Amino acid sequence: PGDVFALKGALGSGKTVFARAFINARAAAPEEVPSPTFTLVQAYAFPDPLSGSDGAVPVYHFDLFRIADAAETRELGMEDAFTDGISLIEWPEKLNGRLPDDRLEITLDQGPTPDSRHARLVGHGSWRRRLDAIAGNKRRG
Repeated sequence: PGDVFALKGALGSGKTVFARAFINARAAAPEEVPSPTFTLVQAYAFPDPLSGSDGAVPVYHFDLFRIADAAETRELGMEDAFTDGISLIEWPEKLNGRLPDDRLEITLDQGPTPDSRHARLVGHGSWRRRLDAIAGNKRRG
């Protein structure tokens, strides 16, 4: 809990597709994962395979595309989501600096073919060390 993924990229770059794949990867069976463009947030709860307990970890999928002002997000309970669960945030730039310091930014861009994408990962806070550890393991492997 407490992991925040800030999904950046142009319209159609694959942010929602990424979020759906992430959510379905945690689900025991494929889930219907609607885009929260109109509801602004969708919440899911799945058992946490890493904790060894039966407790569910909530996954929050925020889509801030329609937000005109960061103040509009106060009613969404984002601060609680940032500490209690896993947050996937599309259009995080709409928060005007209200993102937690500890987060992973994933920027998606169109790749060389219509179905391909480039992803750039930037870690902030503990995510900087986590990415370094992943890169180190990849170099050794």
